[in-house]
Amino acid sequence: MTELQRVLYVEDDEDIRVVAEVALEMVGGLEVKVCASGAQALDEAQAFAPHLILLDVMMPGLDGPMTLAGLRQIPALVDTPVLFMTAKVQPAEVAHYKSLGAVDVLSKPFDPMCLADQLKLIWRGLETS
Repeated sequence: MTELQRVLYVEDDEDIRVVAEVALEMVGGLEVKVCASGAQALDEAQAFAPHLILLDVMMPGLDGPMTLAGLRQIPALVDTPVLFMTAKVQPAEVAHYKSLGAVDVLSKPFDPMCLADQLKLIWRGLETS
C-alpha cells in the first residue's frame, strides 16, 4: 500500500489555506502544494503529481466542481482521488458532490489537529477498496 505523501490543496480563502497547510505539513507530515484558485490548480497539479486532491467547493471563477471537471481532463490526474471541503454538508449536497466524482466530503470548519489524520484514514480506505 502506498503511503499518502503529496496533497494538492485548492482554497481561495488565504486564512483557511494557511491553517490547512500548516496542519497538513507540520502536524501531518505531508508534502502540500497549495493553490489559491481552480485555474492555478489546473496549471500546476500535473507537475506536482498529487496522491490526493483537497478541493474547496465555493471559489470565484472556477468553483470546486468545475475545477474537478478540468482536472479529469488531464490524463495523469484522471484517477487521482478528490475530496471536497465545504460548509455545505447536508446529505443531498454530499451525494451530489460524490456523484461528480469526489471520494468524500469534509466539512468546514475543520479541526486542524485532525485534518491530516482524516485524509490518511480516507486514503487507507481507498487503498483497501
